[in-house]
Amino acid sequence: MLHDVKLEASLPASDLARARNWYHEKLDLKPVEEDDNGNMWFETGGVRWFLYESQFAGTNQATYAGFMVSDVEGTADELRSRGVVFEEYDMGDFKTENGILALPDGGKGAWFKDSEGNILSLFQRG
Repeated sequence: MLHDVKLEASLPASDLARARNWYHEKLDLKPVEEDDNGNMWFETGGVRWFLYESQFAGTNQATYAGFMVSDVEGTADELRSRGVVFEEYDMGDFKTENGILALPDGGKGAWFKDSEGNILSLFQRG
């Protein structure tokens, strides 16, 4: 039923102006559309996603969305140079070093928060 429709991700923001600036300054992303309420849509790799105002921004402790990249370490270095701070995790086998998780299959992951406290990731397949 839903396998033929596009899925659109949604991310909450408690301050849309701050979020707009963060996504532009840190990730070099600009909205492709905006409504009268200041909610905005971005497009990344052909996928549209929605940034909307919500008092619940930053309350989810799981990853909202992940960017699939060919080089996690290189992308993380570039984002760090723009002021992005990567999370450190130490949960048994799930342990990051310098913000990077090395997976058994050779893949890598890294997690960071946007200006609203939403957890985003970089992921590289092994």
